[in-house]
Amino acid sequence: MDTTLTIRIDKELEQLLDEISKQSGRSKSDVVRVALKRQLSIDSFQQLRKKLLPYGETQGWLTDEDVFREVS
Repeated sequence: MDTTLTIRIDKELEQLLDEISKQSGRSKSDVVRVALKRQLSIDSFQQLRKKLLPYGETQGWLTDEDVFREVS
């Protein structure tokens, strides 16, 4: 079952949302849904990264490049 969420946005954000919606041919709801999903994914990744960072540091991984080099 879908849920309806009501939010308040300022005029500047409303104008930007209108522009993106028109340019992409998608509804405002779809644009907001995709943006929210993307932001929640980013936030989830950042929280996980923050939690795991101390474990990586004990392995000598200080940068993202260190991790990529190890897993590649």
